[in-house]
Order: sequence, then structure tokens, then C-alpha cells
Amino acid sequence: MILTNKLIGIMAEKGISQAEMARRIGITPKTFYEKMSKGVFGSDEIEIMVKELNMTNPWDIFFAS
Repeated sequence: MILTNKLIGIMAEKGISQAEMARRIGITPKTFYEKMSKGVFGSDEIEIMVKELNMTNPWDIFFAS
């Protein structure tokens, strides 16, 4: 399960909206919002977000128990 609140916080710090992140990972904003509500993204999408957000420790957010 992904800690969506922390992910949103990091995106806000970097000035990237959810719609913009959706564009960057190649999905529609609607799909992005649905994935955020479920807390589930594919590994390719996670990899892109980690790179786009320049995250040094993504495990705490993307692989929370």
C-alpha cells in the first residue's frame, strides 16, 4: 500500500500537481486519481515517479505495510 498523503506532500514540495504527474507517467488524471484512492501503482509507474520526484528513499512511501 502506498502512503498517498506523503506522496502528495512530496509532489507539492516539488511543485508537481497530480494531473502533471499523471501526464509524466503516461496515464490520464482520472486514472491517476483512481490509483491514488486505491493506493496501488504499477512498478513502471513507481519507477517514473521516483525519478521525477528525485526521491532518495522511496521505500517508506511506496512499500508501506
